Amino acid sequence: IQLYGAALPHSLTFAQNFLRMNLIEELQWRGMIQDIMPGTEDQLKKEMTSGYIGFDPTSDSLHIGSLVPILLLVHMQRAGHKPYALVGGATGMVGDPSGKSEERNLLSEETLQNNQAGVKKQLEKFLDFDTSRSNAAVMVNNYDWFKEIGFLSFIRDVGKHITVNYMMAKDSVKKRIEGDTGLSFTEFTYQLIQGYDFYWLYQHKNCKLQMGGSDQWGNITTGTELIRRKAGGEAFAFTCPLLTKSDGGKFGKTEKGNVWLDPEKTSPYQFYQFWLNAGDEDAKKWIKIFTFLTKTAVNEIIAAHNTDASKRLLQKTLAKEITTFVHGEEEYNKALETTEKLFANQSAPAESLSVEDLESMEGVVKVEFSLSKLEEGTDIISFLAEIAIFPSKGEARKMLQNGGVSINRKKVEDLQSVVNKSLLLHGQYLLIQKGKKNYYLVKAN
Repeated sequence: IQLYGAALPHSLTFAQNFLRMNLIEELQWRGMIQDIMPGTEDQLKKEMTSGYIGFDPTSDSLHIGSLVPILLLVHMQRAGHKPYALVGGATGMVGDPSGKSEERNLLSEETLQNNQAGVKKQLEKFLDFDTSRSNAAVMVNNYDWFKEIGFLSFIRDVGKHITVNYMMAKDSVKKRIEGDTGLSFTEFTYQLIQGYDFYWLYQHKNCKLQMGGSDQWGNITTGTELIRRKAGGEAFAFTCPLLTKSDGGKFGKTEKGNVWLDPEKTSPYQFYQFWLNAGDEDAKKWIKIFTFLTKTAVNEIIAAHNTDASKRLLQKTLAKEITTFVHGEEEYNKALETTEKLFANQSAPAESLSVEDLESMEGVVKVEFSLSKLEEGTDIISFLAEIAIFPSKGEARKMLQNGGVSINRKKVEDLQSVVNKSLLLHGQYLLIQKGKKNYYLVKAN
C-alpha cells in the first residue's frame, strides 16, 4: 500500500506487478468503477496494458469534472500500465450527443487547435511522458488519422460493420430521438467515429482498453464491437460513475460557473474553497476519488471527522490533497493563508490586516474605484452596483435587506449608508463580503 503512492522506476518491478494485480480492486473501493466489461480485470493482471481516455477540446482548459478520467490514467500509470490521452481534434468538430439534450455549437478549426494545446499542457502536469519509461504516457489526436479518410471510404470500411439497429439501441441515441430536439446525422455518427478511434489505437498502438464516464458506455462498446468485427480482436472497457452532489446540485459548478483547472479561470484559492465547502457526505465520497490516500488513511480521517465534525478535518484534508495535486504545494499554502486571513479570525477588526495582507490575498476579486467619488461619498446601493459586485441596484438592495453584505467585517444594516473615504483601510482599501463566501477587495485610486 505504501508503494502505491511512490514514484515508479522505469523497469517493471515486483511492486508494479503487485499493484497491477490490484488496480481494479483499488479503483472499486474508491468508487471509480461503474460498468466493466468481462475479462478486463484478467487482462490488467496478465500484462502491461495500453488504455486510453478521450478528452473533448470544447475549451482551452479542463474543469474538475475531467479530474476523474485524469485520475484513472494516473492510477493506471502508477500500476505499471501505459496511458494514452486522446484529444479529440476530429470528434470535437462533430459533438458527442451523450448526456446532451440538444446539439452543441460546432467549433472552428482554429479554436479547436487552441483548445487542444491548452488541454495538452494541463495533462502534462499529471502524467509522466518520459519516453525512457516503458509505460510512458502518450498524447494522441484523432484528427491525425481522420484527416486522410474520405466520407465514402469511412462508410464502406467502417460503417458496414455496425448496423443501424445496433446504433439505435444506444441510450444516448434513443433519448435524443424520443425528445423534442431530435438528433442530427452528424451526432448520430459520433459513436462510429469514437468506435473507430478505439479500433485505430488497437491496430496501431496495441491499445486494448478504453475508459470514460458512464455516459460513454454506448460509444465505448461500439469500439469494442468494431474491433471484434473488423479486426477479429478482443478489447476491454470500464467506466466511472458520473458525479453528483448529495444535495442534488451539479458537481463542479458554483454560482460563478465551472471550477476550472486553469488558475487564470479559477484561482487556486477559489479551487481550494470549492473542496473546503463540500458537505460531509460528498467529502466522504470525494476523498476516495480525488486523493491518493490509502484506504487505511481515508478510514481513519473519516472516523476522526465523525468524532468531531466541527473541526472539518475531512474537508481540510480533501482540499489540501487535491489543491496540491492540481496547483502545487506553494499555491495550496497561499490559498490556505488567504482562507485564514478571511475566515479564521473573523472577530478581529479588519484594521488589523496589513497592506501586505490585503494585497496578497489570493483569489479575492479585486476592484478599482475612483478615490474622488469616495471623497464626495456615494450611497451604498449605487456603490455596490457600480463596482459590479451586484448586477443591479435591485439585487444589491435585496442582499442588503437580508443582511448579506459586510464592509470591513461590519455588517451593513442601514440601506441609507454612505460609502466614503473614512471607511478606507490604510487610506486605500475596502474589504467587502457578499454572502458567506464571496470577498472583494476595493482599491481606491
